[in-house]
Amino acid sequence: MSMSKSWILPVTIAGLAALGVAAIGGTITDLGPWYEGLNKPDWNPPRAAFPIAWTTIFALAVIAFVSAWRKSPSTKVSDTLIGLFAANAFLNIVWSLIFFRLQRPDWAFFELILLWVSILAVIIYCWRLSRFASLLLLPYLVWVTIAGALNWEIVQLNGPFG
Repeated sequence: MSMSKSWILPVTIAGLAALGVAAIGGTITDLGPWYEGLNKPDWNPPRAAFPIAWTTIFALAVIAFVSAWRKSPSTKVSDTLIGLFAANAFLNIVWSLIFFRLQRPDWAFFELILLWVSILAVIIYCWRLSRFASLLLLPYLVWVTIAGALNWEIVQLNGPFG
């Protein structure tokens, strides 16, 4: 059975959006001397784990978005879903900007709390539409929780910043 036309547009848009967020985040993320010079906890994931985790998370988010969007009963619900995913994408990019470009892990930690809440909001909103979509977003919440703990430890080991 071929992909129905009703899947093509949301898959294309969600895929391009995820690629855009990944590209912007990757461009902003600078793992150069400043980052390498930071003291990090012993449990810091290896560098190779980050692109694998983020690629997986973005792929799951695309599937989750399309699954929830397809089950949206009205334009208002689908527009709200789009808004929640867009706000989350914005917060994802802003964290990288604050942490890596502004070199302010302390500020980034507080922004990460907003990112975490936005992920939880998306999961809760999707639950009403597609439990499958919500479950696909749980690795994202777990990864950002780990990133938050890592961010906090970097602040504790290296602060004050500014």
